[in-house]
Amino acid sequence: MASRKIAVIIGSLRKDSFNRKVAKTLMLLAPPTLEMEIIEIGQLPLYNQDDDAAPPPVYTEFRDKLKEFDGVLFCTPEYNRSMPAALKNAIDVGSRPYGQSAWGSKPCAVVSVTPGALGAFGANHHLRQSLVFLNMPAMQQPEAYLSNIASQYEGDNLTNDSTKAFLQKFVDAFAVWVERHAD
Repeated sequence: MASRKIAVIIGSLRKDSFNRKVAKTLMLLAPPTLEMEIIEIGQLPLYNQDDDAAPPPVYTEFRDKLKEFDGVLFCTPEYNRSMPAALKNAIDVGSRPYGQSAWGSKPCAVVSVTPGALGAFGANHHLRQSLVFLNMPAMQQPEAYLSNIASQYEGDNLTNDSTKAFLQKFVDAFAVWVERHAD
């Protein structure tokens, strides 16, 4: 398999978020065929269509950066049974102006992470609705809903062996998915 560049988008802006910890764990477990890089989204002002004619430089930088990647890994928490506003905003910024989406056709996967019991199921599936419109082939299996995550980390180290084994299976499947669907 060829080496593929993967943008890692973390929906939580919190410095010590569990989503960031899971993303970094996945980056460490990734096979050498995936070159994964976190792309920050907290600096993006709210999308406003009035700015399409003369977008803020940060919009253009974000869109241009996304275009460099072969695929995307989304790590999202759940806020009120949906994805966080920062993640939705990043999706909107990257998809505009209409017809010029930086997301289009990039294979992707979604990991939802929560200290709660439901695995952020709502956020995972809400995000997937946007991915359909963006024409991003999303990996269906294995599904990744990580619940009770707070008890599985000591600092930045994942201590739960079964979760680590699952994440290894997930990222290996993602490498195959990206290779199969990348342009």
